[in-house]
Amino acid sequence: MSRRALNVLEPWSTVDYLHEFIDCQTKHSLVYDLQEPFRWIADVAVMEAFESRVLDLPDFYFTGDDYRYRFDPEAKQRFLDLLRGQFNSGVRYERRVFKWDTVIERKAIELSRHLSCRRYRFDLLEPSPRLRGVDDESVRREILTLSQSKTSRLGIAKSTLHHLRRRSRTRDRLRVYTKTRKKFLSVSYC
Repeated sequence: MSRRALNVLEPWSTVDYLHEFIDCQTKHSLVYDLQEPFRWIADVAVMEAFESRVLDLPDFYFTGDDYRYRFDPEAKQRFLDLLRGQFNSGVRYERRVFKWDTVIERKAIELSRHLSCRRYRFDLLEPSPRLRGVDDESVRREILTLSQSKTSRLGIAKSTLHHLRRRSRTRDRLRVYTKTRKKFLSVSYC
């Protein structure tokens, strides 16, 4: 959460709805409460990191002293770049497009206005996330084994097949247009 969002909530930071103040934690329970509706952003980044192979099991190591897994600094940087991209992705909110970190800041301001009785309504339902699926290895294998004759019968151009095969061989996100995906899935899973 941004420092500005934290400063906005400072007068009410000890109010707790979900997280109760415990001596070993910070006294600012409201900060933890506000992060809960946006936790999914980090969860999506973790899933995407493993599905796109930005992170893999060899990137982790076990420390025997405290029974925790750690991951290499290079892998940590790759994951932070992916997480930063999630927070910087755009979302439509109040007839404009904002980055998620800006939306979180605006929600903190709305909450502070609500708590100070300057705003009647406070809503965490909008904006709602639009999650996109990441294709797994089986779809990549299907694309790599799809023959030119099958794709031409489906009406998929040679250049499209070439692009899909090239993207399937990398760790990059596999993006397939909706029309092409429907044609491809009719062959692969029927």
